[in-house]
Amino acid sequence: MFAKIFTALLVASAVVAAPIETEMEKRVNHNGQATYFEVGLGACGWWNQNSDYIVALNSEIFERNGGSNCGQGITLTNTDNGKTIKVSVADECPTCDGGSLDLSPSAFAALTDGNMDQGVFPISWHFNKKH
Repeated sequence: MFAKIFTALLVASAVVAAPIETEMEKRVNHNGQATYFEVGLGACGWWNQNSDYIVALNSEIFERNGGSNCGQGITLTNTDNGKTIKVSVADECPTCDGGSLDLSPSAFAALTDGNMDQGVFPISWHFNKKH
């Protein structure tokens, strides 16, 4: 009898101890639009430059995660031309819908071969796993 109770408790504790999978660990893919902005002091609390590869995360995801994505890496793809870069979350974008992101000018230029006149393009992205 003791062995059965011990086994049941052991299994139950393993279930309780199992970590909750975050969006970053599940590698959720997001789709939206990319725009760009002149960077400065971001919602994450540090100063950025236009030459930094950073993004402003849409408010829905930024607020859902309580701003905990600050500094988190993202793999970002221009779905029109297939170009992919790595960027970091440094700000919040209250005007971005769903999976849309606001990019620093250098990140935007890297995905459009320097064509800033494009103004907006479709993207796909996911958080990189934390190490």
